Amino acid sequence: MTKKISIKDIAQRLNLSTTTVSFVINGKAKEKFISKEVTAKILNLVAEVGFRPNSFAKGLRTGKSKTIGFLVDHISDPFFSGIAHFLEEIAAKHGYKILFSSTGKEKTKFTELVEVFTERRVDGYIVATAVGMEEEVKKLVDSDVPIVLFDRYLPGIPADYVLVDNFASTYKATQHLFENGYHNCAFITTNTEEQQMTDRLEGYRDAVADHGGKEFIFKIKYEGTGSIVNAITSFLHAHPQIDAIIFAANYLTMEGLRALKKSNGKLRDDLALVSFDDFELLEFISPAITAIQQPMEKIAQHIMKLLLAKLAQNNDEDMFSTINIPCVLNIRESSAAKVQLERPSFRAESRNLSR
Repeated sequence: MTKKISIKDIAQRLNLSTTTVSFVINGKAKEKFISKEVTAKILNLVAEVGFRPNSFAKGLRTGKSKTIGFLVDHISDPFFSGIAHFLEEIAAKHGYKILFSSTGKEKTKFTELVEVFTERRVDGYIVATAVGMEEEVKKLVDSDVPIVLFDRYLPGIPADYVLVDNFASTYKATQHLFENGYHNCAFITTNTEEQQMTDRLEGYRDAVADHGGKEFIFKIKYEGTGSIVNAITSFLHAHPQIDAIIFAANYLTMEGLRALKKSNGKLRDDLALVSFDDFELLEFISPAITAIQQPMEKIAQHIMKLLLAKLAQNNDEDMFSTINIPCVLNIRESSAAKVQLERPSFRAESRNLSR
């Protein structure tokens, strides 16, 4: 096995002190008045032997590990995995690596992961957790480690937040359905107190009230795929007048599509559909599904901008920011106007959902 090259080895080969070599490798040559000639010698040898500094040891010396902890409910969720992709790209440009983890709804797991990240000396956190984890998140925020929360606002926990305008998004989507001739619009959501889900429901309710319509709200207790499909099927059978549905989350959209296929063998032409959260599959099924798209790249950019400012200590620690980003309504065949009978000719479009 080839021996790993160390700073000491490089120093011995160049007849220099380990301190001088360390300063150059860590980008402090100019600060420490090390000559350009010596700096070049060290950097040339570093490149020649393929030396890479031990990041953990470097973190001990500098107090910075250049790592960020990412804690969400389920990293496999298309929204969270999409955010993770963009965060990783942005972080890499600034010399950071991100450690990704899922907490589920387990408080113990959240606490254990924070302990692991603390041992790894992460410099900051990006967090979006399920309902019921508020106490654990508050402890983390109170530890004074740089942190940015996203997706869900936690009342009573002062911190930096990056959110989307959930209320305006579902208001505009519901308005779109009414404008296209659908007057019995249903809203299928989960039985939860999570702020983002509450805001989505309120956006729907306000739009229905403003258009003189009747509410058809179905709150589901999530207990696995089979139970949701059956529950949605029963709800639709109990309310045959429903002519449009807004699903409050991507996983509800999938279960709703399963329920409709189970009942009819295909999606009904007389039932408009809108999904909160857009994902690739929705474009390619027939009819293509109208969806509220959360701008994941913009969300990731704002998260990193806030966190990097904290890591650089360029912000007032007593001041916090809450950023609300508009979503986009990607209009497709599934919400075509009722007077338009030839769905295949429907031209897709997008609308900004700022109110």
